[in-house]
Amino acid sequence: MPLIHLITYIDAPLQRIFNLSRSIDLHTKSMSHTGERAIAGKTKGLIEQGETVTWEAKHLFKKRYLKMAITHMQPYSFFQDEMIEGDFKKITHEHHFKQAGSKIIMTDIFVFETPFNIIGRLVNVIFLTGYMRRLLISRNSIIKQYAETEQWKTVLHV
Repeated sequence: MPLIHLITYIDAPLQRIFNLSRSIDLHTKSMSHTGERAIAGKTKGLIEQGETVTWEAKHLFKKRYLKMAITHMQPYSFFQDEMIEGDFKKITHEHHFKQAGSKIIMTDIFVFETPFNIIGRLVNVIFLTGYMRRLLISRNSIIKQYAETEQWKTVLHV
């Protein structure tokens, strides 16, 4: 199973970064290039443990649907989402947050498994792992941008 491990340093309050990371509204903005939108379950605001969201987006020339659930949450330090339904055999995405001096270390551990055995593994190596890594890096740069500027106020209604 491919594993993507990313570390992002953000200069903003821990609670803000944690909440931006689970914001349905910011996720939609960060994936606007794919037309991604929440169509069922939690479709606005902050997703909580036990809630689900179904995403619709165009990836790899096809409209795709992915239903995710927040399966674990430890406020301000960790949450995990897992695929319930979708094109993958499995997706688990861990989000970790840790204070390090004046910055927050945001760590993503993203594990996925594609169907189709040997063909799926070949697609992972040639293309899919890089594609998923780029999506996550792009998303994290948007979280960082919003967290470190006043833009966070447009998605977190305080």
